[in-house]
Amino acid sequence: MTKLQTQVDDAMLRPDLLRIAQWIEPGSRVLDLGCNDGTLLAHLRDTRQVVGTGVELNDQFVIASVRRGVNVIQQDLEKGLALFSDQQFDTVVLSKTLQSMHHTEHILREMARVARYGIVSFPNFGYWPHGWSILRGRMPVTGEMPYQWYNTPNIHLCTMKDFQDLAQAVGVRILDRAAFNGRDTVRFLPGWRSTLAMYRFESPHFLAA
Repeated sequence: MTKLQTQVDDAMLRPDLLRIAQWIEPGSRVLDLGCNDGTLLAHLRDTRQVVGTGVELNDQFVIASVRRGVNVIQQDLEKGLALFSDQQFDTVVLSKTLQSMHHTEHILREMARVARYGIVSFPNFGYWPHGWSILRGRMPVTGEMPYQWYNTPNIHLCTMKDFQDLAQAVGVRILDRAAFNGRDTVRFLPGWRSTLAMYRFESPHFLAA
């Protein structure tokens, strides 16, 4: 792939997925949980020579991933990651899915079990217009949370500080953090001004080694 083609591909990728790609070492083994249509894994394969595996439940997304040449397993993440062995991967990714998991702490622990590094992204409930909506008596509806209260798949919404507390409780060490509002990176007051938060962490199994 030429440098120009790589730049074009990067420009077409969602900014959060691009940041994830930047956090992943070339040639590493990656597990993408809730891989959607396989866009991230295909990008990692083509630009960073990553050996990737996706997990996805939706039939149409599984088909789309296969058409991209992505190795994908159809499974419900709520059933855990028992089919993967300890430290089978270098990095495991959970993009925009954490908030829809019933067993949030469990999936984070499982991520730390199957890989040395984990990357998660989720809608930041601390975004200031959310608080304003609640003060007006309404649940917030925004670009990262476009659902009404009665049809939302989001069941465990959290702020950036909430996730940091969970990471500490689970024992993973946060290595990197990024925050976005649309396509823009937010560096000043990200807990208030960002709509999407991302974290990269290290498994406690390696910290104890």
